[in-house]
Amino acid sequence: MTYFNPLDKFYKSQIGAIKSQTKITFRVKGDFDSVVFVCRNDETNVVIRQPMTFIDGAFTVSLEFEHGLYWYYFDLCNGEFIGLGGDYSGIVTSNPENFQLSVFESEYQVPEWLKGGLIYQIFPDRFFSYDKNKTIGEGKILHEKWGETPIYRPNEKGKIINNDFFGGDFKGIIEKLPYIKSLGTTVIYLNPIFKAYSNHRYDTGNYMEVDPLLGTEEDFKLLINKASDCGIKIVLDGVFNHTGDDSLYFNKYGRYGDDGAFCNPNSKYRSWFKFTDYPNTYESWWGITTLPATDKNNLEYIDYITGKNGVIEKYTALGVGGWRLDVVDELPEHFVRAIRKAVKNVNPDAVIIGEVWEDASNKIAYGVRRKYFQGKELDSVMNYPLKNAILDFVTTGNVKTLSHTIKEQIDHYPKMVLDSLMNLLSTHDTFRLLSALSGVDATLMTKDEMVKCILDGVDLEKAIFKLKVATLLQFTLCGVPSIYYGDEIGMQGFKDPLNRGCFPWGNENQEILSWYKLLSSIRTNYSVFSDGEFVEEYSSNGVFAFKRFDKNAEVMIFINISDKTVYAEFNGTVKDLLTENVYSNNMEFSPNTFAVLVCEKYFEIS
Repeated sequence: MTYFNPLDKFYKSQIGAIKSQTKITFRVKGDFDSVVFVCRNDETNVVIRQPMTFIDGAFTVSLEFEHGLYWYYFDLCNGEFIGLGGDYSGIVTSNPENFQLSVFESEYQVPEWLKGGLIYQIFPDRFFSYDKNKTIGEGKILHEKWGETPIYRPNEKGKIINNDFFGGDFKGIIEKLPYIKSLGTTVIYLNPIFKAYSNHRYDTGNYMEVDPLLGTEEDFKLLINKASDCGIKIVLDGVFNHTGDDSLYFNKYGRYGDDGAFCNPNSKYRSWFKFTDYPNTYESWWGITTLPATDKNNLEYIDYITGKNGVIEKYTALGVGGWRLDVVDELPEHFVRAIRKAVKNVNPDAVIIGEVWEDASNKIAYGVRRKYFQGKELDSVMNYPLKNAILDFVTTGNVKTLSHTIKEQIDHYPKMVLDSLMNLLSTHDTFRLLSALSGVDATLMTKDEMVKCILDGVDLEKAIFKLKVATLLQFTLCGVPSIYYGDEIGMQGFKDPLNRGCFPWGNENQEILSWYKLLSSIRTNYSVFSDGEFVEEYSSNGVFAFKRFDKNAEVMIFINISDKTVYAEFNGTVKDLLTENVYSNNMEFSPNTFAVLVCEKYFEIS
């Protein structure tokens, strides 16, 4: 029997996070004498106990909430309670797990343009090189041949310094915009573009200059404009938790003149960093001394990033569509809020995406509960929980984690955030998708072994099948799919920098590329994948079926990676959008098959 289900509007009148000061009704069904709604405010710890009234066969209570995070369960007044169960509905227990209620400020809005789109992530140095006559900087190496293996072994001092380049640039991205657009891309997310020493550029050298190896600021503005002509917005990587030690601000090696916190104790940048034994001992990101940590409470530094004529204002005014905030968990609340204010002051429609690896609605970072989606901070986050759940399902058949993760996100996030989540399957920080699905235990491998571990033959075919299942979920679940450049044509690679190879132009896997384009076309043609509702229809080990629907259409996604044949029955006729095959009344799903089914009355949608 269902006692309570937070994803059913009968039991909870609004699914997911709610707007502050809007009335919400909770209902509990069951043969109970009395029920009390018990709710605790996460920030104040104030607990309310509200007796529920029996109306029309259910115990009922209606309440309004101020913005914040709340935890609730139902007291049956007999030593037992209704709490959150493993299938994401209420269970009777003596030790209840709380349900979560997220409440956001009434003024909170997320840009509409992001949902329904597609994000394409580019590591700039490795995408395409247009200008072949680059001048490399001091201490840097320019590969002679595009597509060579990136340098991955430590140098003579035992350090990996990421100082090798292939010459990817802004004009190269412009040159390939038709290809990028052909994927259905609406957003290009660029890894850092600011002047820096390394090829990854997370060691910022000067926020106010684009890296000359990528081109000029005029080249960057041209990229923004040309991308806009293609209906594509540019999102920048904002790395504000640390700079590089080889930077205008720290200047450990003296390449930026006489100023800098390291070489000049009287530098105007000295207070931006925390030294414990000046100048050689200082706080850095995860102890990596090439990345000295900034003092996020320093008002001058905050103003440099978020103030008038600051970093955020400059690039947002150039026309970028938003920012992805690197390690946002390490930026204090006041800093994130200042960033949002600076971005929205220039362009209220610009998007702010945070790098968060857990459930961002209730994340605790460094002992502090974060308030990312209460109204003054983020619009979206990188959806690592869904990535992990999808890969777990595809590789093991474990559907419980996937089902729970999906339901949890629907329950915890505002709907406008849910529809805008950055649904990734690999990034510059993880194994590439094909490699992650290889079945190889890379934890037991050296990087020399990883270089040689390239899938082919039957192993590649198996990994491609798993890739198709994973991306089918990525493109049809709530949120915005994000492609890490090259995944769509079969690039492989385990740990960085092996996952940051050059795009192999002319050597694309056409089977994988065609698959991505098919999924993108389906998303574009059916509005259900923009902001439609989600309902799970069936889940069992290796089998997962769910429906996406809105007022315009209803689409069923069915996946069977079990070793059993499964049968589905339905009224009328359906078409599989993946194969164009038409079925009437029933359909057989043999092992390792999948389908995207639309009913007869929607066939005319193109």
